[in-house]
Formats: sequence, C-alpha cells, structure tokens
Amino acid sequence: MTLNRQLIAMVLLGVVTLLPCRASAQDSTASVPSSPLYVPLVYDHYTADEDTDKRAGDDIYQLDAGDAWLNDAIDATRRTARARNRAMINHPQLVLYNAHKLPAAPPQSVIAGDPRKALLTVAPHPVAPPADPPAELAPDVRVHNWLHVFNSSLQFTQAYISGNWYQGGENNLALLGDVQWDCNLNQDVHPNWLFANTLHYKLGLASTSGDSLRNYLINEDNFLFTSQLGYKAIKNWYYSAKVQFTTQFLNNYKTNTRTMTAAFLSLGELNVGLGMTYNYKKADDRTFTLAIAPLSYNLKICRNIDDIDPTTFGIDAGKHTKSSLGSNFEAKLVWAFTPSIKLTSRMYMFTDYTYVQGDWENTLDLSISRHLTTQFYTHLRFDRSHARDDNWKYWQFKEILSLGVVYRFATVN
Repeated sequence: MTLNRQLIAMVLLGVVTLLPCRASAQDSTASVPSSPLYVPLVYDHYTADEDTDKRAGDDIYQLDAGDAWLNDAIDATRRTARARNRAMINHPQLVLYNAHKLPAAPPQSVIAGDPRKALLTVAPHPVAPPADPPAELAPDVRVHNWLHVFNSSLQFTQAYISGNWYQGGENNLALLGDVQWDCNLNQDVHPNWLFANTLHYKLGLASTSGDSLRNYLINEDNFLFTSQLGYKAIKNWYYSAKVQFTTQFLNNYKTNTRTMTAAFLSLGELNVGLGMTYNYKKADDRTFTLAIAPLSYNLKICRNIDDIDPTTFGIDAGKHTKSSLGSNFEAKLVWAFTPSIKLTSRMYMFTDYTYVQGDWENTLDLSISRHLTTQFYTHLRFDRSHARDDNWKYWQFKEILSLGVVYRFATVN
C-alpha cells in the first residue's frame, strides 16, 4: 500500500506541475506534452537532495517579476527531478534501464512504397556529405618545396659643379645595379636536407672626364653563383658539398690606355669543396651559415692571355688555367636589426697552404620606404697571389655609399 500511495502522489504531483504551464499558454490548441513523471525511470546520474535544495535558492535563477512563469517552470522541473530521484533511491526495482548500458539507437531508415507491386522497401536514411567551405573561406594548403627570394636595386650618385666653382672639381654620375635571386629547399617540408642556390650580379658604371678614350669607367662588375647541398648530421650541422663560380662580363681598361685589365672569364674562378655546414636561423630577423671545407679544389681561368697578363691573377705566364687543392671556409650573416635596417655580411677564404686569398663584404641597407633605400657597401680583399702594391701591399679595398630604388619579392613559407 505504501508503494501505491507514493506512486499516486507522484502522479498527482505531475498534474500539479503541469498546471502553471497550461495556464500560461495562450491561443494554443495543441495538447500539453506528457510530464516526465510518466516516463519509465532511467538512471543516468545521482544528485543528493540537499544539493538540489541548496541550488533552489541560487541567485542565478532569480528573475524579474514579469518572468514569474519562468520561475514556476524552473521550480516544477526541480520538483520533478527530485521526485524521480527519490523514487529510484527508495525503490531501485522500479528502475528499468541504466543510461550507460542502453544499446545504440537503431539507424534511421526510409520506407518507400511501390503501389503496383504492393511492396514496401526499407532503406537506410541517406546521409548528405558535408558541404564544402566557400571558396573565399577555403584555406590555402599548398606546400612550397622551393622558397624563392628576389632582390633588385638601382643605386645612383650624382654631382654637378659649375665651371667657376672656387674649389674646382668635375661633374659626376654613377649607377650601381644589383640583382640577387635565392632559390632554397624548404626546410620546414624537408628538415633533413639543405639545398641553397644563389645568383648574384653587380654592375657599377661611373662617368669620367679624366679618361680621354672613354666617357665612363666600370667600377663594379661581379657575377657570383653558389650552390650548396647538405644532409643533416646532428642538430644544425650538415654534411655538405659546395660549388662557387665567379667572373665578370664586361671588358675593363686602365685609364687613358687600351690595356685590358679584366674581361669575361679573365678572371674566372671555380671552387668545389667538401665538408660540414652549420646553419642557424632565429625567426625572420637573423640567419647565420658557416661552411667549412677541409678538402677544396680551386680553378683559376684567364681566357684572354694575349690582352691580359695572367700573372696578375696568380696564373703562370702563358697559361690559361691554374688548379690547386686546399681548404676553404665561408661565413654568412644576415641580421635585421629593425624592419628598415639590415646588415648582410659575407667572409670567404681559400688557401692551398702556399698562399691565401680572402674576401670580406658588408652591406648595410637603410630602407626609407618600401621602394627607396640607402646602401653602404664595403669590400675588403686579401690576395697573396696578386702583385704586391707599395701602399696596400696584398690588401685591396672598395667602399660605395649610394641612394636608390629597390624591388623585392619572396615566396611565403
């Protein structure tokens, strides 16, 4: 009898619970949905009565006076949950199901009828494939195996001096063109490989009034190609092989003479080295590369031995080439101090243990705007195979300060 009385009380509680909801409905002809009290008991979790009572007074449920109907619905939901919870605790034999042990829901099906055959067919409900994202929102997942960086600039200096200027002087116009293309293997995609290739050409022309045979002189003509291939040994170190080739393209002469001092492949120089390379990169503002080649082959070429004395390049008289074995190293540093100030430094040295030659180049870029820059360039060279100079001995030095326009583009990683 006690069990029957409790069940009757639950039913009456469900009827009382539905009354506020039914009274608040206006212009509705639909039937009131069944109360959760009439649904078979299914255990899903346990909530202590004291916890339920404590939450009943939480401020989160205290609404404005105009929302009294919502307060009533919330209270009714609490009473229903409390009644079901007590019924499951006091009479576990009435709990028919455990939510954690229920079987999976049957798949949705579609019933199709064929009146001519008096046949009903049950088929799985078709599942629509996920819609493709709009083209404008679709992410670009293209992988770049090669990263390209292109830099070009045209630097110039100009001076005009009137004929009666008290200190004297002469008009001058100088142009310096610089083109560099880097094509490197993407190490984010191929972390164990190092493959870097560079083409670099610089040409500088200046007007001159001191040369009676020519109106201009060539103060810079340098073509450089380097290619380096390496495989990772440990951390930032790679087993590597490197090829470097340098020459110039135009003929150059001594002032007021027809004596040629340089031409294409006069001098030309090829160097191949085997060794180790250290490659370090910090974000996008600093990179450092050090290549050490204990085994290195160097070839010097002088194509025009009839017009140019090959001994000025360290080549024996009457010979077109000179080969030597030795060692070399090259260090490169690129450091962007700020987005508008960048230093590029390169040091190279080769020795066959009888003579030493080396180059140290530094370029400081001061960007005024995206396409306008000031450049300060220095080149210090030491060549023991070259004829000794009374003032500089075996040292040579060049410095250029210029203002010009620049164009750059690069592959996004």
